[in-house]
Amino acid sequence: MELHMKIIIFFIVIISSDTEEVKGLTATEGGSITLPDPVLELGFILYRSKTIAMVTERKMQIVEEIYRNRLYWDKNTGLFTITGLQRNDSGIYTLDSKKGNVITTNYKLTVYESVSPPVVNASVRAESCMLLCSVEKAEETTLLWFKGEEIMNQSSSVLSLPLTVHKQDFSSSYRCVAANPAESKTVPVNVTTSCPGQNKTDSTSHSNTGFWLFLIPMVVFGSAVAVLIILTNVTRERKRDTVTAAPSALHSCAIFNAMPE
Repeated sequence: MELHMKIIIFFIVIISSDTEEVKGLTATEGGSITLPDPVLELGFILYRSKTIAMVTERKMQIVEEIYRNRLYWDKNTGLFTITGLQRNDSGIYTLDSKKGNVITTNYKLTVYESVSPPVVNASVRAESCMLLCSVEKAEETTLLWFKGEEIMNQSSSVLSLPLTVHKQDFSSSYRCVAANPAESKTVPVNVTTSCPGQNKTDSTSHSNTGFWLFLIPMVVFGSAVAVLIILTNVTRERKRDTVTAAPSALHSCAIFNAMPE
């Protein structure tokens, strides 16, 4: 009976050899994919031209055992879903619906590795902050730096991607994105908190500026006071010398007048 069923399937597939354009689908390892066209009453799903399951009388029958517990068919929507995807599940899948919604559609499924979560490290420069976004696996992965919605830097198949942020842009919104055609992962970056050393430098600079703004007037004031004290002492000394010199002059005049002619 099983052999007879396979022969029937073989001839039905041969008869329905007309194909449409290939539609691209992407997925990640360990994930799932739902083929978007339905087989509602009678039809087949094929992988690389080999039938893996068929629908008849609104029931699905698995033909290839490796898809048991991995391939599911929703009798309400008529959609096939493949779960537990691996890299070797990539290839051409064909949906061949023979009754109701009669279609033959090909899909090229590409299964990618899951994207590594990006990690960002920061280092402080004199007037800037250098951000370095890194991933563990670079194969088929593109790294992108965004400032708001603008792409600032990008590169494919690299383990890390730098971005220099200048002080005037610290308040802007940044994020690093690691992506492949199937998925993307994002890490937002707050430059103000990621580069605390830069903030400390700014605080120190402001503190030093305030210190000098306080110290300079004090020095000027102190110097003025010192000069005033010196001038006061000099004036007092001159007055003292003048007072001392006056009695001496009078005494000299008295002696002169007392001398006999």
